[in-house]
Amino acid sequence: MKYICTVCGWIYDPELGDPDNGIDAGTAFKDIPDDWVCPECGVGKDGFEPYEG
Repeated sequence: MKYICTVCGWIYDPELGDPDNGIDAGTAFKDIPDDWVCPECGVGKDGFEPYEG
C-alpha cells in the first residue's frame, strides 16, 4: 500500500522505497524506521496516511 504525506502530497511507494534516504525498494511503510521523514517537506511518519490512487 502507498502512503501520502498530508502536508505536501509526496507519495511513498513501497515498490520504489526511498533509496536516497536509506529505504530499500520493497520496504513496507510500517517497516520504515520511526525517525524517517518525508524527503520533500521533512514531516514525520505520523504525517502520512494510506493512499489508494
